[in-house]
Amino acid sequence: MSGATRLASPYLLLSRTCLAVVALLLAVTITGPANAQPPPHVLLDAQVSAKTSAPFDISGYWTSVITQNWRLRMVTPPKGYYMGIPMTPAAKQVADQWDPAKEEASGGQCKGYGAALIMTLPERLRVTWQDDNTLRMDIDAGMQTRALRFGHERSVSAKATLQGDSVAAWIPRRGPAVPPSTPSARYLKVTTIHMLPGYLRKNGVPYSDKAVLTEFYDLIGEPDGEQWMIVTTKVDDPIYLEDPLILSAQFKKQANSSGWDPTPCSVK
Repeated sequence: MSGATRLASPYLLLSRTCLAVVALLLAVTITGPANAQPPPHVLLDAQVSAKTSAPFDISGYWTSVITQNWRLRMVTPPKGYYMGIPMTPAAKQVADQWDPAKEEASGGQCKGYGAALIMTLPERLRVTWQDDNTLRMDIDAGMQTRALRFGHERSVSAKATLQGDSVAAWIPRRGPAVPPSTPSARYLKVTTIHMLPGYLRKNGVPYSDKAVLTEFYDLIGEPDGEQWMIVTTKVDDPIYLEDPLILSAQFKKQANSSGWDPTPCSVK
């Protein structure tokens, strides 16, 4: 898809990405039993909006940069290629029955564009503030839209949807003290439930309606002014995953909407 770009030095970005992913995962797990409690929201004052308290500016246009798992993300893997996914026997049974022709005939083209997989596809994002406490994310791949809502209360839709119901929060980092006034002092955490069943890989590897998606968004600024967004996703599914599935994706911020190309869902 035209929404993906290539990087001149992929190994440099990949190393930075790995460090960012490790740092985020350590930040989430380092506190041990404290994780049993709901994560603290930065929005302690109900009068302060998520937009006003944002530690960094996530709005704008972003393009995915595919530097890892290229063959799994740029093209649909062949049927039966499940390497890297901790599938349960039930998941393998479902995936072994995948038939792209039947999917298309039954209107299942968008199963590979659900919230659990969408951020790792080759695509462009348009991120805006829908209101002071809701980030809207339009995605040209599959013409999908996500709403990331800040606040303590989860607003669950009447029906499950492909993108599910997402609650966002600016989360303080754990570990070594970081000055709270700096952007690196916080990151964006998004938790999504109430998703329609979809695919963790476009060749039919499933996730169920019981799946929970947890995402961590972090920004990295380069000396030349370039901005990169690292998105780490964790999918927990008691039906189809034996262990959590962790993926990461990288996005480069664009100056404008150049290359924005809304494209319908496709089985392949």
